Amino acid sequence: MKVLHMAMACLSMLTGAALAGETTGAHEHGARDQLLQVTCQAIRSRVAAIAGTGPVMLASYEPAPGGEPLASALQGSAFVYDNALAGIALLACGHVDAARRIADGMTTALAHDRYYHDGRLRNAYRAGAVPDGPVPLPGWWDAASKSWFEDAYQVGTATGNVAWAALMLLAVGDATHERRYTDAAATMMAWVDETTFDARAPAGYIGGFFGEETGPRRQGWKSTEHNTDAYAAYAWLARRDGQARWKTAAERAGGFVDAMWRPAEGRFIIGTAPDGHTPNSGPSALDADIWPLIAFPDSMSKWSRALDWLHAHHAVDGGYGFKGEPDGIWTEGTGQAALVLCATGHCDQARPLWPLLLAQRSPSGLLYATPQARIRTGLSIGPESKGEDFFYYHLPHLGATAWAALAAAGRNPFRPEEN
Repeated sequence: MKVLHMAMACLSMLTGAALAGETTGAHEHGARDQLLQVTCQAIRSRVAAIAGTGPVMLASYEPAPGGEPLASALQGSAFVYDNALAGIALLACGHVDAARRIADGMTTALAHDRYYHDGRLRNAYRAGAVPDGPVPLPGWWDAASKSWFEDAYQVGTATGNVAWAALMLLAVGDATHERRYTDAAATMMAWVDETTFDARAPAGYIGGFFGEETGPRRQGWKSTEHNTDAYAAYAWLARRDGQARWKTAAERAGGFVDAMWRPAEGRFIIGTAPDGHTPNSGPSALDADIWPLIAFPDSMSKWSRALDWLHAHHAVDGGYGFKGEPDGIWTEGTGQAALVLCATGHCDQARPLWPLLLAQRSPSGLLYATPQARIRTGLSIGPESKGEDFFYYHLPHLGATAWAALAAAGRNPFRPEEN
């Protein structure tokens, strides 16, 4: 009898553990579904809040409830990268018309810049309805100096941001079957190829240009992340129109990314120093490390150890941080990790991330960029920086919300949807 009782007790414990596991799994699955619902609604509602059906750009940040006003440079600023993500996320949510409005904002900005007419976009525009005339850039009036200021990064052009805009336009073109979006993406990526390619080893696309049009400064460094973005856009274009130039450009960008892989460590370095040649192997950035795994075909056969690096060097407090050995959770990057883990057959490892991401929801619906007051990236914003000055703050963030929506929907933003 004693043996029987012990066996029954063990069975009861095992059954309880199994039920607990099922309950946990159901909770995490429910959190993923809820995350998709709330992030889709948050992004769609911001498009709908701008009257009409015309082109729009969405504000990237909102003030934290009960917190300080946004810094002047962030007030009313619509970053191209965030808006590109939002557009693709809206497609994943099934809101094609809302995504089209952001795409139309991009094409209008391309056609109606106040100075450039060569295929580039700025890094940011003024949020709201986009007019037919010169598309306004962000800026602010400084009462003390009685001067109008514009942020040098925002009015410049980063190669990766142009590529992200192109990826969004290609996705909208596929969804709507309107060639004008694909043509606009081709115009942008032609500018990237003609203006930012540097053939010096390791050959690849440079960072872009910093500052206003009176004296933009060439950013000679090359980024693993930017070249991943460019590769994805060129590969997509090559599939759509078959031009040899896009295949060549994709090979250039892909060759650079491959050159940044460090097999001894099992990770990608972030790129090169400002000279465009010397490897920048110091900092580790989550996006540079894992985006190639979903941007390139057959990537896991070459770079699967990047996931080991992710877990070993970017994990923090149940989520993931921007920099290696991070000081806090980067919501955007945690969404990226969830998407990549599921896309590479490790969705079980992503399960705890769904409730964590859902917990970052602010009262306005957008997810906070980080639950911490501030986290470091280890990077600087531009050539005028005196040191590390690129941080993420506890602010509701469009980009973080969009990545969470993409992850919850299982939508890979780097590649066309499979029909």
